[in-house]
Amino acid sequence: MEPRPVDLVVVGAGPGGTAAAFYAADLGRKVVLVEHDPRLGGVCLTKGCIPSKALLHATEVMREAHHSGSRGIAFGKPSVNLAKLRAWKEGILDRLSDGSRAVAKSRGVEVLQGRGYFEDSQTLRVETAQGQQFLRFTTAVIAVGSKPALPKAFDLGNPRIMTSTEALELEDVPKDLLVVGGGYIGLELGTVYATLGSRIVLVEAMDNILQGVDGDLSRHVLRYAEQAFKAVRLSTTVLKMATSGKQIKVTLEIEGKPQDELYDRVLVSVGRVPNCDDLGLEHTQVQRDEKGFIVVDAQRLTADPNIYAIGDAVGGVLLAHKASKEARIAVEAMTGEHSTFERIVIPAVVFTDPEVAWCGLTETEARAQDRPIEVARFPWSASGRAVTLDRTDGMTKLVIDRETERILGVGIVGAGAGDLISEGVVAVEMGATARDLAESVHPHPTLSETLMEAAELFYGTATHALGRTRRETVAP
Repeated sequence: MEPRPVDLVVVGAGPGGTAAAFYAADLGRKVVLVEHDPRLGGVCLTKGCIPSKALLHATEVMREAHHSGSRGIAFGKPSVNLAKLRAWKEGILDRLSDGSRAVAKSRGVEVLQGRGYFEDSQTLRVETAQGQQFLRFTTAVIAVGSKPALPKAFDLGNPRIMTSTEALELEDVPKDLLVVGGGYIGLELGTVYATLGSRIVLVEAMDNILQGVDGDLSRHVLRYAEQAFKAVRLSTTVLKMATSGKQIKVTLEIEGKPQDELYDRVLVSVGRVPNCDDLGLEHTQVQRDEKGFIVVDAQRLTADPNIYAIGDAVGGVLLAHKASKEARIAVEAMTGEHSTFERIVIPAVVFTDPEVAWCGLTETEARAQDRPIEVARFPWSASGRAVTLDRTDGMTKLVIDRETERILGVGIVGAGAGDLISEGVVAVEMGATARDLAESVHPHPTLSETLMEAAELFYGTATHALGRTRRETVAP
């Protein structure tokens, strides 16, 4: 079969793939977008960001209703219809997918449903329901995303051992659920299932949860998890699992001693791996690293001059918005612009209760680099808005260069932290100083004020909190 010539083919219709396809179309390129799933949106829409946030919102309503009793507003015990909850969640996914498909049509992007396989550096074979198609492309972008890692020791072929993919299907609410891994996925889904009624035991091999997050931020989440879960066990490893009737027998190593426990289900959340197998990359010049991620340069170009790669497939922080930014850089690079993925401020958000968000340089990173910094922390107990929301379990912190007073990083823990962090991104990206933030008038009463007051605290002039002046700070 003679290959059909195309200008640009994008493999994968997730946040990165759709961003690349749509932006390239806006710039006049003829684009074919290849996606094997009937829904557009990729892993983020179908098996990650969107369904998890939908379930987190639904269960947040339950938690809020429970806490309203202290305000004199009492609700009856919630009744959960899992079928309707699943249908509501699926409706959200359909709506967003249909929206992406409509945008693709309006931009003139051809959507081809099927699995892509590289025959060589300029030919993509697409296995569709109607048969094979061959595309002869000028340029390709690989945006195939990632999937949950499942160590072979845990892969028993038993559906009671779940990854996040199966957990988001919400088939039932297990009475006893073991969550393996104290990262953002385990904590987010653990929060969902705990609210629905599961007794959660979370185990983490390291001595703290949320690795990479400053301890003064993550401890707020740990405090919530210790209250909402049956147990949180740090420095604990899973030695093995085995099927035991209708349960899973798990052998844990706790304080150096093995201990057997039974669970109705187990959620394994120990990381993600790229979806780069079975793509035919061996027929191209594309190179992969020891972990299977595609190697790219600052413009997201692979070792093959015709192929770019973005998003989870290239590693780094596995975040949808990082993929979208890389998409624009790759498209600009292939159209001749000097655009590189360097010094880009990528925020991160953990949608736990409370949420955690950060951007730029963390305090831990700064001190490891022996950077001359000062840290300003504004406690939400001093925020009028946080008090009215009954959400004083939060803090806003600024990592500030001692000499220039430039804001190097921002960290927030508390309700809505994910929505607040964007101001921090702008501050770090624009090279703002603490004075810039302190003198920018923020509306009262809002949680956004905490950024302004953290900056004021740096100068010892915060209205609603007493704090050290700059002269009282301690060098790293």
